[in-house]
Amino acid sequence: MKPTASSRQYDLVLYGATGFVGRQTVAYLAHHPQVKSLGLKWALAGRSASKLQAVRQACGAARAGVLVAQAHDANAIDELARSAAVVLSTAGPFALYGSELVSACVRHGTHYVDITGETPWVKGLIARHHARAMETGARIIPFCGFDSVPSDISALLANQTMWARHGEKCARVTAAFSIRGGFNGGTLASMFNLMATGQAREVADPFLLNPPGTRATDTAAQRDPAFPVHDEDFKAWLGPFFMAPINTRVVRRTAALLGYADGFRYQEYLRLGRGPAAALAAGALSAGSMVGQAAMKLAPLRKLAQALAPGPGEGPSEASMDGGSFSCQWVGHSAGGHTVRGMVADQGDPGNRATTKMVCESALALVWQRDELPGGPGHGGLLTPASGLGDVLVQRLRAAGMTLQVDP
Repeated sequence: MKPTASSRQYDLVLYGATGFVGRQTVAYLAHHPQVKSLGLKWALAGRSASKLQAVRQACGAARAGVLVAQAHDANAIDELARSAAVVLSTAGPFALYGSELVSACVRHGTHYVDITGETPWVKGLIARHHARAMETGARIIPFCGFDSVPSDISALLANQTMWARHGEKCARVTAAFSIRGGFNGGTLASMFNLMATGQAREVADPFLLNPPGTRATDTAAQRDPAFPVHDEDFKAWLGPFFMAPINTRVVRRTAALLGYADGFRYQEYLRLGRGPAAALAAGALSAGSMVGQAAMKLAPLRKLAQALAPGPGEGPSEASMDGGSFSCQWVGHSAGGHTVRGMVADQGDPGNRATTKMVCESALALVWQRDELPGGPGHGGLLTPASGLGDVLVQRLRAAGMTLQVDP
């Protein structure tokens, strides 16, 4: 790897460094071997200088600078974006705190990654900034955490493998997730904001993030599953996965941007296991999911849930996060009858430990390996992890200890 040179004051600025995931991100970068060996020029940014300095000290990030910038202070945000080659943001809800930062990054040709799962917000970014980001060469890449790197990379690996082995595209890719982990307050705050502002209705569109002219005609086949199924590919009962309405939209945008959307279907589920008990669990999950979605549409119940949930800056214990894990098993089928299989998996709470790893490696790919990324130097736009980072991210995640395997 030959590091990409930058003339900016900072190679990387981490915005939202004092939040729950933000603190984990600071620690990950501070102890990353390449950050030390290649001399990363980086800074922590947020609203409070004293809190940023405390995080810097607690996480062993003595070499990081400190930048004070309020989300709605246009001048401070503009200067932040101007000073950085890459911005990594963990400051959600992004619909409330992220729009000005993305606008500034687009203006200055600054690359950007975040951990949002707020698809309606990203739809607005696409409409406002995709064309301009293509002109300035800014790679704006949301969804670089657990939503939606495993899904996006799984579909990418399936299509690459099918083409390499059989000279065909995948007609259908299905993913089955197993997860063990908890929620942090920032993630829940984003979800509650989505519900409270009525944006949740937009999420139902299977092609919410697709470019114009790339919506499939078989819309019904791409709608989110509401009922359990017994899948022969996985030999297991599968139920609705609460992250599918985010991840599937990202995968379909990737398919359109990379040119394999025509005739392509992607769907994902939560894996419940085998036998009668798994069938009952899948049924209960489906019923619970429908009841939960209906309940969250009612303001009094939503406020009650919000009062009981962890607040921003709060989340699972260190032991709980260390004990978490996820696996995403995937199967791809071609129109010609060929099949490819593989898995993306990691140890650590997926919404915290794994998310931190994924977004940091995404940012470092932009810092040091821009010339190796899909589209080459100067390629910009509102991209996805697979279309904007591709094989470079795959390699970095493998080097960081994540499992990304393709079965023989």
